[in-house]
Amino acid sequence: MGFENAFFESASGTAEQLPKSDLPEIVFSGRSNVGKSSLINKILNRKSLARVSEKPGKTGTVNFYGLGFCRLVDLPGYGYAKVSRGEKLRWGELAEGYFSSGRNIRHVFQIVDIRHEPTQGDLQMIDFLKAKGISFSVVATKSDKLKKSERELRLSGLQNRFPKIPITVFSAETGEGADQIRERIRLSI
Repeated sequence: MGFENAFFESASGTAEQLPKSDLPEIVFSGRSNVGKSSLINKILNRKSLARVSEKPGKTGTVNFYGLGFCRLVDLPGYGYAKVSRGEKLRWGELAEGYFSSGRNIRHVFQIVDIRHEPTQGDLQMIDFLKAKGISFSVVATKSDKLKKSERELRLSGLQNRFPKIPITVFSAETGEGADQIRERIRLSI
């Protein structure tokens, strides 16, 4: 399985634009500015396949990346305050449309920033995934931004909050956790 052969397939701004679900799909979900694009680039060993923005709230589409044996799906981030109410509503409808369209979803990586408590949006998404019975795990990004003791404290807090959910600590800077994420993708398809 070659992760380096990934390519951008398409972007969908509405649920009606979603492509046919003819391959297993691995989904990346999280709030704006949590590091979804950086994570995708790191696990694919690419610098800028998934666009990384300096300003949060720029990914307003569902982005599909083909790997031949599966698709990676980057959902729009949620929770960014400076986006209009109408745009937030559109993003929510788009994500809901994605999950309710009978897709071949094999696993969702719910991404949280290890430096902060999970947001209300994070908790709602985890509750949604549990209720729907969708396979998922949590990825705690930006681990390189904390001292070792702070990181261990934050990780312990996440493990206590989500005792039965697999948690992977990830850093786009050092690559920590990338191999575990690739392995979970392999096992999911």
